[in-house]
Amino acid sequence: TAFVFSDIFDEYSYHSDALESSQDSEDDEVNVGFEIPLNTLIECLNIFGTAGAPPANTGTKFKKWKKSGDDSDHDEDDDRGGRGRSTARGLDPYFSGSSEKRTGMRLTYGGPGQPLTLLLAEDATGPTTTCEISTFEFEPHLELPFDASRTVLKVILKSSWLRDALSELDPSFDKLTFIGSPLPEAEALTSRPKQKLPANQKPMLRIQAAGTFGSTEMDYPNDREVLETFECRESVRASYRFGHITKTLRALQSSTKTSLRIDKDGLLSLQFLMPSLKGGTSDAFIEFRCLALDDDI
Repeated sequence: TAFVFSDIFDEYSYHSDALESSQDSEDDEVNVGFEIPLNTLIECLNIFGTAGAPPANTGTKFKKWKKSGDDSDHDEDDDRGGRGRSTARGLDPYFSGSSEKRTGMRLTYGGPGQPLTLLLAEDATGPTTTCEISTFEFEPHLELPFDASRTVLKVILKSSWLRDALSELDPSFDKLTFIGSPLPEAEALTSRPKQKLPANQKPMLRIQAAGTFGSTEMDYPNDREVLETFECRESVRASYRFGHITKTLRALQSSTKTSLRIDKDGLLSLQFLMPSLKGGTSDAFIEFRCLALDDDI
């Protein structure tokens, strides 16, 4: 599931006729759902061949997940105050000032039975095209609710650390296991250099991969530069199909931080924080949830 919030767009407007009939029930949310082929949407967005990710901006700042015990809603890297409305006219505000062309888009949806309409422009003075994608009735999908109060393992780390680890695994592996061990009471995350664990000491976080031809394991050290947040209430060991975890690699490669959570039933939640395309903070993230394998599998 991808969560994209309204502030990622230059302009966002939502109106629903159902709002009038639902005034007597303030608790009911009015949502509009429809289905479209994902491949068709991607092809439309890249119709000019210029819809790739923008070059890395060293000045880009990313929103931090709040650590345990931090009740502040503000972020040290928050740079929203510097983003005012552009005074340029026409399509100019929707394109960067660089010479490299970027695709701009206006997306509209008229309601049930109506197509999803995309008006795309290569630049402010270039050609435009309109794409209409047929929409289908939304069908409910399998819900895997994750109760944060039942979390037994929570890890926040830079996506690059997890991406490098998963990229080294052989595709022939069948099962991936996450193992977490609670920290001793007198020990906490430190900034000390990486040290080899004693033979009798369990790692804080271990990833094991096993298959027909062998197995491998990777340990993450007690180092704040590696594990930004680590919370483990009890010893945790949960296994998942490696093929399911590899479905997250594309989102993992594009993300800046990863939140890994496992609840008491072994339900895995992987949240990937996406970078901001405007040079400010980002709230958008993609979440994957996966059920654990039975012990006898």
